Formats: sequence, C-alpha cells, structure tokens
Amino acid sequence: MGYSPQIQRLMARLEGIPLAIREEIQPAVIKSAEEIAALQRQLAESSRDTGDLIDSIEVTMPGGTTPAYSQPGGSTTAHELEAIVTVGNHAVRYPHLVEYGTADAPAQPFFWPPVRVLRTRINNRLNRAARRAVRNYRSKL
Repeated sequence: MGYSPQIQRLMARLEGIPLAIREEIQPAVIKSAEEIAALQRQLAESSRDTGDLIDSIEVTMPGGTTPAYSQPGGSTTAHELEAIVTVGNHAVRYPHLVEYGTADAPAQPFFWPPVRVLRTRINNRLNRAARRAVRNYRSKL
C-alpha cells in the first residue's frame, strides 16, 4: 500500500525513536485505547439488543492485526506505538448504522464521542509518558 509523503515522514520519525523509549511509551498507548473502548462499550449499552455490538468493540494491541470486518478500516496491522480500537467483526457488520442512524432508526453515537471527549486527556497522558521516557533514556546515557 502506498502512503502519502506526510505518513512516510511520520513513520520514518517513529522508527527513529530509540527502542527503550518506544517500549516505555507502549503502556500509556494501551491504557488510552482501553479507556476509549470502555467508554464506547458504556455508550453502546443504549443500543443493546443482543450485546453483539458491545462484544465486538475490540482493542488491537501494538503489532496486532484488527478483525477483518472491523470498522473503521477493516484488517490493519498496528504499529508498535499504536493501539487500534475497532468495532464489528464477521458477524457484526452494522456498527455504522447504529452510529449514524438510518432512515428508519435514529443515530445512537457510541464510537466517536468517546474519542472526542478523551482526546485531551489521552494527549496529555502520552506527552507525559514520552517526556518521562526521554528523561529516563537520557539519564542512562
């Protein structure tokens, strides 16, 4: 798959981060993804019919591959500094209909609101983790 020049530059910069720093940042990345998924599951309760939608909300850990029919994006491999939250699988292919609604059913947003609500908190957590990792790395040099 061809990436845009901006994505290629970002990937090159991520690969340039020393391994010790990347390993120290990973727990903050995973915690943030788990926090988003937990809030999404909570918001999806209002649309509970069978519970399949809630059960399909999944966090893909760094280096893992997302489920084939997940949204957004389908099957994707996560970078080592990336945890991906997805919803849907081979049996649950309707999350977008719940999120955005249909002509017959109102929207019941559950996926994107937690991302928006937690964005600042997660950015702050990741920035703190990165600063701490760099500080620890420099002190060992």
